[in-house]
Amino acid sequence: MSPTNAIVKGSMMWNLWHGCHKLSPGCKHCYVYRGDAKRDIDSSVVTQTKNFDLPLRKKRNGDYKVPAGTLVYTCFTSDFFVEDADPWRSEAWQMMQQRSDLNFLIITKRIDRFAQCMPEDWNDGYNNVTICCTVENQACADYRLPIYKEAPIKHKIIICEPLLEKIDLQPFNIGAWIEQVVAGGESGSESRPCDYDWVMELRNVCMEHNVSFWFKQTGAKFIKDGKLYSIKRQFQHSQARKAGINL
Repeated sequence: MSPTNAIVKGSMMWNLWHGCHKLSPGCKHCYVYRGDAKRDIDSSVVTQTKNFDLPLRKKRNGDYKVPAGTLVYTCFTSDFFVEDADPWRSEAWQMMQQRSDLNFLIITKRIDRFAQCMPEDWNDGYNNVTICCTVENQACADYRLPIYKEAPIKHKIIICEPLLEKIDLQPFNIGAWIEQVVAGGESGSESRPCDYDWVMELRNVCMEHNVSFWFKQTGAKFIKDGKLYSIKRQFQHSQARKAGINL
């Protein structure tokens, strides 16, 4: 699966478990917590969902409901490596291995747990699994990226979202091991501002190292040329596309 600069059409969402624990500054205004609060759900309680076995479900004729070749966005209402899900994860890995005809994409802030959460047959990684590491500020980048770089994962993408400050990726030699960098601001009424200069610095490093770059969304508060703009949710992705800076 090659990196894209858009949400893939025909893709599916597979949320095996729901709920998480806030870990770092990027979690402060988590969209899951925000949505759950409206439904009086405690987001800190991690529960297995009714869609846990989604990739293995079949139609009456015996064909899988999720067709071969589908990109499956995996565990987007939790963290795949959250401790509470340890009892369920081996079965999840088995389903990904069984459905080797699907492409699974996982985003985590807990890359430091990856080594203890690998399946026994992982070796140097599953061909059909991309594991993305989130780094929202320089401190997270400095801690997580050295671990991420050494992890035996075949497909790696750095997610700088929500981008909370200038992040220098230059020391990490990303051209040797990263397929893409994604940048985006924070959504929500309490969002912290994202500066276009920070986005462009990430793009420049990607250009220098021949790495794909995707400016995914502006966020609700966006600074450009020193001016702060308030951008409604429905325009945050389209305004990022209009910048025309994807690589």
